[in-house]
Amino acid sequence: MNKLADQVRTETEATLRAAPPDEYMSPEQLAFFRRRLLDEEKALLSAVKETAGHLQESETSSDWNDRASAEEEHTLELRVRDRERKLLQKIREALRRIDDGNYGWCEETGEPIGIARLLARPTAALCLEAQERREQAKRRFGG
Repeated sequence: MNKLADQVRTETEATLRAAPPDEYMSPEQLAFFRRRLLDEEKALLSAVKETAGHLQESETSSDWNDRASAEEEHTLELRVRDRERKLLQKIREALRRIDDGNYGWCEETGEPIGIARLLARPTAALCLEAQERREQAKRRFGG
């Protein structure tokens, strides 16, 4: 096995956090985040299949209370499914940014997003300051 492949395997959160700033978004770091995103995508696709299976299994009951409970469960599962769909889209966008060479850099300011933020939210496309500005503007303007 080649040396780079060995390094990529041993990259951990601790080594990412301890890396010097000039190694930001090195090939090893990008490989780490690609693996993390692909693992998350795989788990999410599995959950989507499970949710879809639950939605198809539901039976119609003649009891109004049972129907109401089933409808509530159905609505909740649809909400979960919608969240899963949106997260899957964000994961795929993050993988595209890795491929394009833009991963880890704020889409708004061009500044580094930061390892700690990417470890917490690997799909992040904005640095913390830009994200906070966007959320404040949303609250202010109701968008």
